[in-house]
Amino acid sequence: MLKLIIGNKAYSSWSLRGWLAVKQSGLTFEEITVPMFDEEWERRREGQEFAPSGGKVPILWDDKAVIWDSLAIVEWLADKTDRDRFWPKDEVARGMARSMAAEMHSSYENLRRECPMHLRKRFPPRELSENVRAELVRIFELWAQARARHGGGGPYLFGTFGAVDIMFAPVVMRFVTYSIPVPRFAAAYMDAMLAHPWLQEWLEAAQEEPWVIEKYEEAAAAQ
Repeated sequence: MLKLIIGNKAYSSWSLRGWLAVKQSGLTFEEITVPMFDEEWERRREGQEFAPSGGKVPILWDDKAVIWDSLAIVEWLADKTDRDRFWPKDEVARGMARSMAAEMHSSYENLRRECPMHLRKRFPPRELSENVRAELVRIFELWAQARARHGGGGPYLFGTFGAVDIMFAPVVMRFVTYSIPVPRFAAAYMDAMLAHPWLQEWLEAAQEEPWVIEKYEEAAAAQ
């Protein structure tokens, strides 16, 4: 059985991606939540479970194989199951989807920093920096292009739920948490994402978590 180690569901955006990827694979897995930065976290970081990742989550153990990056987890599971579960069948759409997933994986540092993921809070609209506003424009452009060119088969970016939606799921959550205004087409996409049963499951679990990490609370409230 696969074993997925994740951090707090309320705060860990990368854990959300890894968890959604395993759910999308359809494979049975053991889920282990390790509260970030507490005693258990520090203890596990010193052991073999965390060693390959350098102490970061998510970490997927598949027998002796260890995969510790969210996009790598997507690719591992796509190879292990069926790539069509994760990526569009059409070659042109697949190229765009791969590019969008990779850009999400490596970009938007300002949005990440100024709007850290926090699933137990809702903040009123706030003044965002010019850098964040530029990143929002880019995200909406990508979403619009994907929906217009390849989204005819369903409500998600490329029609059916897949790897790109997995990668952008924490962005959807940030838009909700910080009451960020979005275009109408983006709101429709976000509604579809928020209604997805897996995201509903994750959100419900996040509300029930007993752990509070003060530095994340302060960072979210201070922006």
